[in-house]
Amino acid sequence: MANLKNLSKKSKSQSMGMHTEVLKGRTQQRFFDSEESENFYYFGNYDVDFNKRIELDVKNMEAPQANKKIDELMSQGYGTIVIKNPQGKHSLGVGILNKLNLIFEGSLGYFGVGSCDGPNVRITGRVGWSCAQNLMAGKVVVEKNAGSSFGAAIRGGDLICKGSVGARTGIDMKGGTIIVGGDAGAFTGFMMQRGRIIVLGDVGINLGDSMYDGTIFIGGKIGSFGSDAIEAELTSIDKEWLKRKLKVAEIGENFDVNKIKKIVAGKKLWNYDNLEPTEKKGAI
Repeated sequence: MANLKNLSKKSKSQSMGMHTEVLKGRTQQRFFDSEESENFYYFGNYDVDFNKRIELDVKNMEAPQANKKIDELMSQGYGTIVIKNPQGKHSLGVGILNKLNLIFEGSLGYFGVGSCDGPNVRITGRVGWSCAQNLMAGKVVVEKNAGSSFGAAIRGGDLICKGSVGARTGIDMKGGTIIVGGDAGAFTGFMMQRGRIIVLGDVGINLGDSMYDGTIFIGGKIGSFGSDAIEAELTSIDKEWLKRKLKVAEIGENFDVNKIKKIVAGKKLWNYDNLEPTEKKGAI
C-alpha cells in the first residue's frame, strides 16, 4: 500500500512543470523549453563584439588580477582582447566560458587557458605544462613549443601547437582534436578515451599506452607502441579528414597524408578484470 501511495504522488520534476513525451514507445523527460534561450548559456555570460578591441598590459599584474580584468573587459562588450607582456605567468586566461578572441603576445607558464569553453586563443610564444587542460570548446593556437601534458583531459575544440610538445600530450583525452606540427614526447595519448591526435613529426616511446578509444595519427617515426596500442589501416575517409583538418588549422597543409600512420586501441584491456592471470601478462 505504501508503494501505491508513492506512485500516486507527483514527482518533484512534475511539480516543477516538467513532463514526459512518448517517442517511439520510449519515454523521454524534457527539462528545457527551446524558447527559453537563457537555459543554453552559462550563467554570467557576456554579449561581446569581436570588432571591439582592447589591449591589456599584465606586466605588473598577478594572474588572478589579470584574469579578473579579462572578465571585466568582456562584461564591457570587448570581444577581442590582446594581452601584452604575459612574461610566462602561470594560469593566465583560465575559466573563460564565453565567446572571445584572446591574443597573448608572448609566452605563458603552466596551466595556461585551462578549463575554457568557447574562446579562440592565439599565443605568439610558447607554453608550459598542461596548456588548455579540460578545454571544452573553442580553438587554441600556440605558435612555438609546448611543455608536457599538452591538452590534458580536453573534451572538445581544437588545440594546435605549431612547434613540438613534451611528454603525455593528450593524457586522459575525452574529445576534441590536438594537432602538433613538430615532435611529441613519450606517452602521447596515454589513457585517452576519445578524440583525435595528429603529430606530423616523430613521437617518443609508449605511444597510446592504455588508450581506451580515440585515434592517433603520426607522420614521423614512432619510438614504441604502448600497452594495447596497435596500428590500423589509414582509410580514404581518414585521408580526406586529415587534409581538411590540417588546412583549417593552418599547419602542415602540404603534408603528404599518405605517410601518416594510424594508431587505435587494440581493446584487449577493455575487459581487463575478466582476463586470466596469464592473459593479463600478455596484455601488459
